[in-house]
Amino acid sequence: MKSPLESAAARRRYDALLQLLGTADAIWNASRVFFAAWDLSPSQFNVLNLLRGVPGGISQTELSRRLITHRSNVTGLADRLERRGLVSRQDVAGDRRAYRVVLTRSGAELLKQILPEYHARADALWRGLSLNHVSRLTSKLQALARNAERIAMELPERVK
Repeated sequence: MKSPLESAAARRRYDALLQLLGTADAIWNASRVFFAAWDLSPSQFNVLNLLRGVPGGISQTELSRRLITHRSNVTGLADRLERRGLVSRQDVAGDRRAYRVVLTRSGAELLKQILPEYHARADALWRGLSLNHVSRLTSKLQALARNAERIAMELPERVK
């Protein structure tokens, strides 16, 4: 009896999954190299970019949700950015344990330097793909994400 990966269709899906993971890794590595010019990690840039245009800042819990990372990772990111004067933490009224992370003037100035080149590089990433292709790809990736989330929820606790 053949294993599931021995069918041609299953093999193509597996190869596509490996390509997707490899593409994500290549994009992440390119972004690490890009942001190194400003002594930032891609995650640090993402924090700064999320805070842009939000004068009241964002709670660390909300940042972790938007960054799709654990809250403890956001604490470390905020610590490093705060040491550089790019963000500040402000107390949340009524909750002594909570802070809102706010973009500082220095952080906003740094983003002004980065964003034009960042947007140009991001556009270059999509070179050769029409907006129709980009929209279809986005839709398909969203479907894959929903499927992955459903599968994770269906797994028994011992596997998680």
